[in-house]
Amino acid sequence: MLLRLITALVLGTASMTTMADDHAHSHQMNNGRPIITQVWSRAMPPSAPTGAVYFTLSNPGDTPDRLMNVQTPRAEKAELHTHVHKGDVMSMERIDSVEVPAGGEVEFKPGSSHVMLFKLSEPLVAGEHFPLTLTFENAGEVTVDVAIQEQAPESNGNAHQHH
Repeated sequence: MLLRLITALVLGTASMTTMADDHAHSHQMNNGRPIITQVWSRAMPPSAPTGAVYFTLSNPGDTPDRLMNVQTPRAEKAELHTHVHKGDVMSMERIDSVEVPAGGEVEFKPGSSHVMLFKLSEPLVAGEHFPLTLTFENAGEVTVDVAIQEQAPESNGNAHQHH
């Protein structure tokens, strides 16, 4: 009887380990969901009514996806923006969505695409963090942690904040 109990425990543990390994593998593969890295915002003076968020967005899946919306409790309104060159003038322009190609990557960085924050609920102070929810056409909502920094982070390719 003791031998049967030990055998059952060993087989049960092996089965649970396999299930855990399968879950870890699928989580590591990310099920094709977007991967958002190097999420940051620049610290702003207390009187600043706006801010911006930057990050790298990767799509490891085999189908394209589209970033449709962004929101955060830190601002009354958050919008997708990009910089547009018209002749010698560069201006910011709101965009409805950002296409993320299958197996591709999109960088949100100063002077390029970014998330604009309007009517901040409190100042962007270096060292603090706040949540940002990105809504994708196919992947749904993904919430990331935004680090408020004095300067842009070093681009090392290894900063993996959320997946």
